[in-house]
Amino acid sequence: MTDYKFTQDWFGWAPPVWEQLIPMLPERKRFLEIGSFEGRSTVWIVENMMEEGGEIYCIDTWEGGEEHSEEDMAAVEARFAHNRQVLMDKYAHRHITRAKGTSTEQLAGWLTPSSAPQSGFDFIYIDGSHIAKDVLTDACMAWTLLKTGGIMVFDDYLWGNPRDVLHRPKAAVDAFTTLFAEELEIIHVGYQAVIRKKGV
Repeated sequence: MTDYKFTQDWFGWAPPVWEQLIPMLPERKRFLEIGSFEGRSTVWIVENMMEEGGEIYCIDTWEGGEEHSEEDMAAVEARFAHNRQVLMDKYAHRHITRAKGTSTEQLAGWLTPSSAPQSGFDFIYIDGSHIAKDVLTDACMAWTLLKTGGIMVFDDYLWGNPRDVLHRPKAAVDAFTTLFAEELEIIHVGYQAVIRKKGV
């Protein structure tokens, strides 16, 4: 088992932006990904952002969203499992935790102090459900778990036009950055939106 298995590349244009984020991170130890699909962004994080001893938590239902009606999600999940195993074989001291279930269930558990991943996350990537209310929920719940100085990235900020505004992320990201404006700094706005958590 030496090669990754991917059928989609919805991430290939992101690394030039993410490379600029690496020196901004508080540390390069703790990562959270909401929406992992086949694991392409997971692989990039582990190979390019994470230090030895680091860990990434990958939350996904592997049931797909509205835009995945044509996908065989069981096969997608199997490819993620394969790619995760390749990573674990290559990087024995970098940890990939698969958290299967909804983001609200997983994050709600972590918001209990005794259950939260120790010391919070340096980097959070939100690419789960693209329905606006779900994106906003993910952002609000995950924000508490982000370290001061940590980076949060929203995927597909400009995705989906002419899809209904409530079924794409932009309205949620705009609402979140408006309501939490005193706590964040906008780092980048393009196809992805990137923010950093300020000290409060």
